[in-house]
Amino acid sequence: MTHFLDINKTDPAALRSIIDSAINMKQARKDAPRGYLDTDTPLAGHVVALIFEKPSTRTRISFDVGVRQMGGQTMVLSGADMQLGHGETIADTGRVISRYVDLIMIRTFEEATLLEMAEYATVPVINGLTNRTHPCQIMADIMTFEEHRGPIKGKKVVWSGDGNNVFASFAHAAAQFGFDLTFTGPDTLDPESIFLDEARAKGANVSIERDPHLAVEGADLVVTDTWVSMHDPQSARERRHNQLRGYQVNAELMSMAKPNALFMHCLPAHRDDEATSEVMDGPNSVIFDEAENRLHVQKAIMRHCLGV
Repeated sequence: MTHFLDINKTDPAALRSIIDSAINMKQARKDAPRGYLDTDTPLAGHVVALIFEKPSTRTRISFDVGVRQMGGQTMVLSGADMQLGHGETIADTGRVISRYVDLIMIRTFEEATLLEMAEYATVPVINGLTNRTHPCQIMADIMTFEEHRGPIKGKKVVWSGDGNNVFASFAHAAAQFGFDLTFTGPDTLDPESIFLDEARAKGANVSIERDPHLAVEGADLVVTDTWVSMHDPQSARERRHNQLRGYQVNAELMSMAKPNALFMHCLPAHRDDEATSEVMDGPNSVIFDEAENRLHVQKAIMRHCLGV
């Protein structure tokens, strides 16, 4: 059984193969309409369940389109459709769904839900996002960097803002792909220490620098994410804005990085909060390539899980 649960749980050679496969599939489709089938249709005859406890734009569309391009079919299920873990256990749900489909992608809140689904499902399970990690996004980010700047190994990546689930997967990736990672943000929003400790134990150079201007010196890539979640109450939003205002990615901050440093944001963005529109629409920004590459890298992840 080949799941894709987190970057740190996947062999580095397999991760490299996924990135290379994604780039090749993207090139093979160059200029083709989105609705056209790939020349190779490895998912023909396969059904993929896409489960969304959390709402989604990019994850839902990119997985759905990716399955269709490879000749497969999707079944999209919301938390309301399934009431996951309410009444029927997650374990039993995983066992049942496995009798109907060939692959499960789940976007959920609790990591425990993902892990229990993977433990009891008899088909591969892909982590579409949990509150702790977001591996598909970081695979797309690495693909995007390498398209524009070549191998990410040995490069300096700086994360500015909240030490959230996206940063956690960046920490996993730093160890697996061999790049340096610096977190800059307030100590009240530090990432979980386990993510930093594990990356360091594997030889990655992962550090924390409170001063964002010092942090981005010599950076090859500057990354941020939204300061607030769609589920945060207004009081929490205001607190986060107050804590993170000094970590906004603006032209002044980007000027401290290398002249050809890339800027990424996984979207959706609150423009002129975590990053200014000047940066997001500027020459160093690759945010829309990054968004597109979710499609290509997830196709490669699905092929990896199914061995096709």
